[in-house]
Amino acid sequence: MKIGLFGINMGPLGDAQASIRIAQLAESAGFESLWAGEHVVLPEPQLPPSPVPPRYPMVDPNICFAALSGHTRTVRFGTGIIILPQRNPLVLAKEMASLDVVTGGRLIFGVGIGYLKAEFDALGIPFNDKAGRTREYLEAMRSIWCDEQPAYHGQYVDFAGVQAYPRPLQAGGPPVVFGGHVPGAFARSVTHGHGWYGFGLKPEDTAACIAGLEQAARDHARPQGLGKLEISVTPFGNIDLDRAKAYADLGVDRLIVLFPAQSPDTLFELGATEQAIADYVKKLGDEVVGRV
Repeated sequence: MKIGLFGINMGPLGDAQASIRIAQLAESAGFESLWAGEHVVLPEPQLPPSPVPPRYPMVDPNICFAALSGHTRTVRFGTGIIILPQRNPLVLAKEMASLDVVTGGRLIFGVGIGYLKAEFDALGIPFNDKAGRTREYLEAMRSIWCDEQPAYHGQYVDFAGVQAYPRPLQAGGPPVVFGGHVPGAFARSVTHGHGWYGFGLKPEDTAACIAGLEQAARDHARPQGLGKLEISVTPFGNIDLDRAKAYADLGVDRLIVLFPAQSPDTLFELGATEQAIADYVKKLGDEVVGRV
């Protein structure tokens, strides 16, 4: 099972030098990937379902990964996730293709449809039909990445007679991973994604989501070119070898661990220090990476 690290762009790792230090340590410890979350804006005061305090540092994932790519060589970079319907699809396609080139083809493109209405409202973007716009945006992005004569004519995206270079280094563009724990997310993963990403899941929650993905695979045709659906999960709380094996036994392909947290309540507190994260990464490298 692959081991990733979530949170390389936030909290104490919102500091550039701290993020570089942990990225290099994770790479040397054998971590397969580094993951960054995103919110363009957060509501103030914080109200459910907003996940973090409004003044919690969160560097833009693309900027973070561009910086880290020059200080690493093998570790992959995953957006966990980019809120796709909040973005202009052609602008984002340019950004992600450029990032795939800058990182040497190490990008994993994790996307979601979003859930914070206050964020959509602040950006002036409709909150309705997020799923439909997400599907069109991704299809349009793949056209501008891959087609000899890119074009797309849909309800939300309409273009032709344009080109955007450089193209991504990875054939077909960076692999797409869909986040979400609902039937629509499972269906999108099957029909449009190389993988699925579940966040904050216990083993029993993971098993239920995998069952949902299996049902979606029975209900929807999967394009042959997407290959096997890769399962990635972030659990809450710290990980040891036994906990990692429990997820592997369920069929999880990639475990994306959080920086040190004892519970969901302490996950995004600013108290986690850079040194505590470094110690945790080294411990995982010694005790878990390569042993699951």
